[in-house]
Amino acid sequence: QVQVVDSGGGLVQAGESLRLSCKTSGDISSIYIMGWYRQVPGPGTQLELLATMTGGVNIHYEDSIKGRFTISGENVKKTLDLHMNSLKPEDTAVYYCNASNLAVRYWGQGTQDTVSS
Repeated sequence: QVQVVDSGGGLVQAGESLRLSCKTSGDISSIYIMGWYRQVPGPGTQLELLATMTGGVNIHYEDSIKGRFTISGENVKKTLDLHMNSLKPEDTAVYYCNASNLAVRYWGQGTQDTVSS
């Protein structure tokens, strides 16, 4: 079992920056992929992939956040931070960290980020 705790959300103004943190515990040696997702408010909204880190080395960013968001992590401790810059009101969402051992996906509880205009 793996426990995932994501934190760091809050209320910021447009143009500001925010850093979200993801920490894991339990059987973390099995974790191979970590990533950040978000879900914007509203009925029927989908969970949106933002970025992933595979094997502690390979990083992938979705086009929607390239140039504004970056991720960094510590492969032994299995932590993953999401650095968000130039935030926009449309970035308002609940952000989730995910850790996967390729058989099971573990999710954090989510952290709310609100960007005011």
